[in-house]
Amino acid sequence: MKGQLLVPTPAGARIVPALTVLTLILIASVILGLAMGSQRLNFADVFSDTFSRALLLRLRLPRVLMGLVVGSSLAITGGALQALFRNPLADPYTLGVSGGGALGASVAIALGWSARIGGVPLVFATSFAGAMLAVVAVRTIARTGAVVLPGALLLSGVVINLISAAGVLTIQYLTDPASALRILRWLVGSLDVVGLTPIGQMALVLGPAWIALLALSRQLNLLAMDEDTAATLGVNIRRCERIVHTLCALIVGVSVSAGGSIGFVGLIVPHVVRFLFGEDLRIVLPGSLLLGAAFLILTDALARIALPSSELPVGAITGLLGGPVFLWLLHRRQRFSVL
Repeated sequence: MKGQLLVPTPAGARIVPALTVLTLILIASVILGLAMGSQRLNFADVFSDTFSRALLLRLRLPRVLMGLVVGSSLAITGGALQALFRNPLADPYTLGVSGGGALGASVAIALGWSARIGGVPLVFATSFAGAMLAVVAVRTIARTGAVVLPGALLLSGVVINLISAAGVLTIQYLTDPASALRILRWLVGSLDVVGLTPIGQMALVLGPAWIALLALSRQLNLLAMDEDTAATLGVNIRRCERIVHTLCALIVGVSVSAGGSIGFVGLIVPHVVRFLFGEDLRIVLPGSLLLGAAFLILTDALARIALPSSELPVGAITGLLGGPVFLWLLHRRQRFSVL
């Protein structure tokens, strides 16, 4: 009918509404994360009651901020890796990046390396080194000439994870009981932190890395379609790959060194953002940053209240929720692709 020609909405016009909705979800998640726990917190008492103020500022707020930082990091790297490898099952966990970071951090914990290099905790550096080695190994094994084989990519990631897990178990067996217990508690994933100092240390490293990864969203958009198309449109493919590898290894390494090995966040969250707002990485990457933070904050809150007398590790909650949700999303996506 005349005057009713439908014009596709450009991706740029969808960015602001999408990020506004996700920001509101994140704000609601932060409020719930601060309020939920074994000890009831009344926000009205924070200004008058010393215990409530200490509970909020020294325990709840740092924990929520840790969930925000780690969840954002895992989700944005998952979205970037899925685009880079053009594989919907790619994420830091399935590609062995988390396993490599866990092995590097376990070495630092077992050896008691609490020193800093240039103000950066040594455990961050060893975790980054392990994550980077895992990325290089997986990429090298899966690449045949100019082609990355999806099956070999996932299989090599699984093998790297198994090797890393064996290395961590060996370190636990050889180290002293206190360090072994610390490694075990750290491996199952925990956002338990006291004070804001660790958050600030992480933010100094992760903030610039997030911005750099977001700045590559256009190039990753082209790479997600096809390498030939990306090269034709001026993308330096090898340079982009190296930068994304380094940034993802750095982000995952720092996140794993602080929060432990938390799976499925980087796998599930980018798929949810794509399902809600489309495939454009200018929306997917910042959207994953926001929704990943909200997701991990809420799962950590659930971990705190799931059992009346104890607390579950957040990594167990993400694993129990992530697997079924991913299968549901995959089934729904396949059903709509057939229709």
